[in-house]
Formats: sequence, structure tokens, C-alpha cells
Amino acid sequence: MFFLLLLVAIFVGGLIGTVGVGGILLIPSLSLLAGLSTHAAMATALFSFIFTGLLGTWLFQRHGSIDWRITIPVCLGGLLCGYPGALVNALAPARLLDLLLGAVIVFAGVYALFPAGGGNRQYRPGDLRQKLFLLTVGGAVGFGSGLTGVGGPVLSVPLMVILGFSPLTAIAASQVIQIAAALSGSAGNLAHGFIDAGVAVWITAAELVGVTAGARLAHSISQASLKKVVAVVCIAVGAFIILRACI
Repeated sequence: MFFLLLLVAIFVGGLIGTVGVGGILLIPSLSLLAGLSTHAAMATALFSFIFTGLLGTWLFQRHGSIDWRITIPVCLGGLLCGYPGALVNALAPARLLDLLLGAVIVFAGVYALFPAGGGNRQYRPGDLRQKLFLLTVGGAVGFGSGLTGVGGPVLSVPLMVILGFSPLTAIAASQVIQIAAALSGSAGNLAHGFIDAGVAVWITAAELVGVTAGARLAHSISQASLKKVVAVVCIAVGAFIILRACI
């Protein structure tokens, strides 16, 4: 079981580094293979995303892929709303919310396959509406991350692709966003003692191996291919969330 969970963690890290999405797969694996409760699995997974985010941010920044003007307002929103999301997680079952989350992600994936725009939206200096919108996106990402433990990228990547940003821009920003969302959400989880530190240590180490390989792959394939990969992964992950909530 330990070896299998280690492989899952490496795979999850690879998905995070390549397409930003994949953390949701770690939660049921922690429940099934490590025997953690749902709340503990969500909290432990979310805690590990602090460190995958730090490594991913460093790797993507080395390639100059992070547009900080876009990333900062999204991160601020995530930082503000991750903590209340974690508090709600501690108080209520998340089945209905998981169903809604899964449906949104599936829709985002399908939409990304047939984008209305060219995926070339850029930061517009002085556009207050865009800044407020990015802040709102970050707030939704942070709250959803704290609530479900899925990590910010599973929400931020499809949302940003839908909004017309290029996949690489969305994936690069997601590396930073997961730090903000995971820090805020983990603060709430620590208050309730949900994080299993022993499991988190070696799970995180395995994920970091995957993130390193995934980040290299993300910069070696075309934007068109990357957009298709993002779409397919979003559809698969969204369907997985819905299936998990129905079982």
C-alpha cells in the first residue's frame, strides 16, 4: 500500500507540474491506501500542496512563464478565502459541493476544447474591472480549495483557460495560487487537527519528484497540445469527483 501510494503521489505531482490539475486524485488515495478519514485526507493533501506550489513556482519562474500581474490578484483572493473554506469543510459534509465542483470542472474542460477566443488574453494595465475579476476568481479558487482540499489549480486552470488566458499562463499562475490557497486552507485545518504530519512528509517528497518532471514537460510541448491536455484532464478529474461523491 505504501509503495502504491508513493506512485500515486509521484503521478499527482507530475500532473500538477504539467497541467496544474491532479491534486484531487491524492485525496481518495490517502483515504483508501493510508486509512485517513475524509477530512484528514483533504487536509493532508492540501498541506502538501504548499510545497509542490513552492517548487512549481521556482521551476516556472526560471522559464519566465509566470505573469505576476495576473497571478498576484488571483493569489490575494485565494489567500483571503481559503481559511473560511476550510472552516466550512470542518462543519459540513461536502458531497453536494463535490457534485457541483465536479460539474463545473467537466464543463470547463469541455469548453476549453472548443474555446470561444484564441486563448491570448493579456493583462491590461489600469483595467480595474479585470483586477477585481481576477481577485474574485482567486476568492472562488481559495474557498473551493479550503473546502474540498483539492488545491487551487484544479479550479484556477480551467477558469483561466475559459477566460481566454493561454494554458501555459494559467498553469504557471496555478503554481503560485496553490501556495496561497493551501496556506490559508491549512491554517484552518491546523486549528481542527486534521493534518497527518507523518503521512504528509513522505507524500510531499514523492510529489516534488513528479512536479520537477512535469514542469519540464509543460515547457516542451505546444500550446495547442497543452490546451487539449488541460481539457482532457479537467473532464477526467471532474468526472472522478462526481463519481466519488456518488459512491
